[in-house]
Amino acid sequence: MVVLRADGVGLVLDVGGGTLPRVLHWGADPGPLDPADAEALRLALRPQAIGFSVDEAVEVSVLPEQSAGWLGTPGLVGHRAGGTDFSTAFRTRSVGVTAGPTDPAGGESGGTVTVRAGDPVAGLDLELTVELTPQGVVRQRAVLTNTADTPFTLEALHLTLPVPAEAVELLDFTGHHLRERSPQRTAFGHGLRVRENRTGRTGYDSAHLFAVGTAGFGNRHGEIHAIHTAWSGNHRTFAERTFHAVSLLGSGELLLSGEGILEPGESHTTPWQFASHGIGLDEVSDRLHRWMRARPHHPSRPRPVVVNTWEAVYFDHDLDRLRALADAAAGIGAERFVLDDGWFGGRRDDRRALGDWYVSPEVWPDGLGPLIDHVTGLGMEFGLWVEPEMINEDSDLARAHPDWIMSTGGRLPGPARHQQVLDLTRPEAFDHILGRLDALLNEYPIAYLKWDHNRDLVEAGRPPTGRAGTHAQTSATYRLMDELRRRHPTLEIESCSSGGARVDLEILERTDRVWASDCIDALERQQIQRWTNALIPLELMGTHVGAELCHTTDRRHPLDFRAGTALFGHFGVEWDLTAASPAERERLAEWVALYKENRDLLHTGAAVHADHPDPAFRLHGVVARDGSRALYALVAIASGEQYPPAPVRLPGLDPDARYRVRPQPPGDVPDGNAARWGKPLPWWTPEGVVLTGRTLERVGVRAPVLFPERLVLLRADRVGDGEG
Repeated sequence: MVVLRADGVGLVLDVGGGTLPRVLHWGADPGPLDPADAEALRLALRPQAIGFSVDEAVEVSVLPEQSAGWLGTPGLVGHRAGGTDFSTAFRTRSVGVTAGPTDPAGGESGGTVTVRAGDPVAGLDLELTVELTPQGVVRQRAVLTNTADTPFTLEALHLTLPVPAEAVELLDFTGHHLRERSPQRTAFGHGLRVRENRTGRTGYDSAHLFAVGTAGFGNRHGEIHAIHTAWSGNHRTFAERTFHAVSLLGSGELLLSGEGILEPGESHTTPWQFASHGIGLDEVSDRLHRWMRARPHHPSRPRPVVVNTWEAVYFDHDLDRLRALADAAAGIGAERFVLDDGWFGGRRDDRRALGDWYVSPEVWPDGLGPLIDHVTGLGMEFGLWVEPEMINEDSDLARAHPDWIMSTGGRLPGPARHQQVLDLTRPEAFDHILGRLDALLNEYPIAYLKWDHNRDLVEAGRPPTGRAGTHAQTSATYRLMDELRRRHPTLEIESCSSGGARVDLEILERTDRVWASDCIDALERQQIQRWTNALIPLELMGTHVGAELCHTTDRRHPLDFRAGTALFGHFGVEWDLTAASPAERERLAEWVALYKENRDLLHTGAAVHADHPDPAFRLHGVVARDGSRALYALVAIASGEQYPPAPVRLPGLDPDARYRVRPQPPGDVPDGNAARWGKPLPWWTPEGVVLTGRTLERVGVRAPVLFPERLVLLRADRVGDGEG
């Protein structure tokens, strides 16, 4: 028996009996369990043998096997030629347990269990790693090795975790371009709920954070268990409930036909599966956020204010125009200037030149130096857009190397966005792209790459055989990013994929933020950003202020709504500032200053979301880890059900501390009919009100009347922390 405990979470593993480890408990910390207690728990939880699949009790391991009597979704699907070795019976050879890092507070800090097992009849070895991090996050993965002298065809390798019978409701995500990560809820009944992604990237509609919980669970209530598959290619995530008192969550890579053929001695490693438990979605997310922030390579310097040129100039690259845009960017306080698509080869539109990663002599006869010198002379970093994994058929590279395009061998896939996929599994193609990007980074002081990926992988074969190559292409992309970062350690990379189609924890092992969506309509972004934040912390999520007329929805919003929405993330601007009025630029500069003043809070604190009864209102914010302060946004996405609106509760504060709550400029304008009639909200003053954190969370403060698609900001400062 192995008992791991950390940060209020317990993971109890039964590693006895020679079979693969079984999770007896994953959830709230059961408290200290000595060996006798652990054995008693094993006895107390052992299922009764009912004698249908096997006469013994059916105990489901983290990699479920039919040989143990499990007739649900198998952990391993595969065979040798002729269908032999389709079922395994792994026996444990060794179990290693490593304690977690020392907890300065003296509490339990988790640990790692490594199990090595084998099935000599099937000719397979298995290594399982199960970890409970100090933040209470469970991570696990498996390595399968073919030890026989004939090939083994692996079709699936799934890892699972049990969930309690009280988990009766599922939350997962769907979506499409411009509407990524749309939540959907379903009942968790008997049977199998499967989410499969076959797009060759994480996908707009990936399960994202696949959660099960008690009925009606919300942001701040209900017991929840959730998993995430950390893989940027095809994957499968599922929930399964059987009549044999088993409910579980599982996931793994989705292998295309032939991708899992293991030659003698070859191994396959699953993606990391992440799992988080908590009371309410905020706690589930916060564990993952804290785990990410504890990584040694997590971005540590303040996230710079970005100005991106795409929705300002599109493909119309002109040095004088871009210099003027850079001047305007510096004027509002920007710290990074990113030149988007259109700077290379014959790229005057989106139909040509992908793969020709040479600065266009037509548009940039003196290279990028004059623009970069101007940008850096203004005190800003310079960033550049690239799409290294793609190629246009109308490009010099495709004409020189048509065999570098991924295909089944007999035909090209249908083009999407006029482009194909460059086969990075081919060493010559990999080396060429690495060489071109390396040369650009050596020639110019480029601090940042916006790395795009603008189409799904369709018939992604590897010429000349046409063998399926999505797994290998994903791995090659990782190697390309890793090598660039090795050569250029200070380089930052953004993961963009037709907007938000590549958001997962494995791509974020080598990138510094994700682009949440190509839609920067503030109303749409309220939902997109909220659910992106369910998995990743705010500092890794690109959030931009667009023009008044949104490029992707043709909807208009006032500046304060656009900027207040972008505030909660890695703040940026994607707007032709040279066309903005002086008043607009002055107002935007106020929002930039607010972001700079509060980014330490936004990017280290706990993200919180109220469970507000009126669906027209949303209250979200960030609370400092020490409870000293908080910043909230009250958002009206529609006309409220009550008029005037009901009070809003402010979650996450120290219940015993007293806080001064007041409006936060420049988001302090309650734009609504009541304000226009000259009837202000009584407490909405610079002095605000002082109440305890317990009162603010349980009772709240009266919300101001707002027009739809408006927001205001509230700040809470603990009385005594420099606030009177």
